[in-house]
Amino acid sequence: MPSILVSIIMGSESDKDVAVKAEDALKERGVAFEARVISAHRQPEELARYVKGSLAKVFICIAGLAAALPGVVASLTDKPVIGVPCSGNRSLGGIDALFSIVQMPPGVPVAAVGIDNGKNAAMLAMRILDLLK
Repeated sequence: MPSILVSIIMGSESDKDVAVKAEDALKERGVAFEARVISAHRQPEELARYVKGSLAKVFICIAGLAAALPGVVASLTDKPVIGVPCSGNRSLGGIDALFSIVQMPPGVPVAAVGIDNGKNAAMLAMRILDLLK
């Protein structure tokens, strides 16, 4: 089995439809990945263990509402983190999650793609991986 290059972390199962877009793009290019559901709010210790122990080169973090997941992951690793804001079925349509992801404090860098754009997250991850070759 090839080494995992990309880790896709979702804040909840409700983010799965966005994750599938990233998974499909990675599968199409033959990029090894794994996908997990780990909440930054409900499972902080499990998230820290996972991120610190992961051999992935890039993290894609998919989250809605407060969208804390990408920032928490970026605080736990020096590897690239790509945040994907989710719209869900809320009146703000994912703008709240987008603002949370792009407004990281200094020293906690997170790249952001468009709302529900799991495919672009995968495309960016693959470009980052190309640079690491």
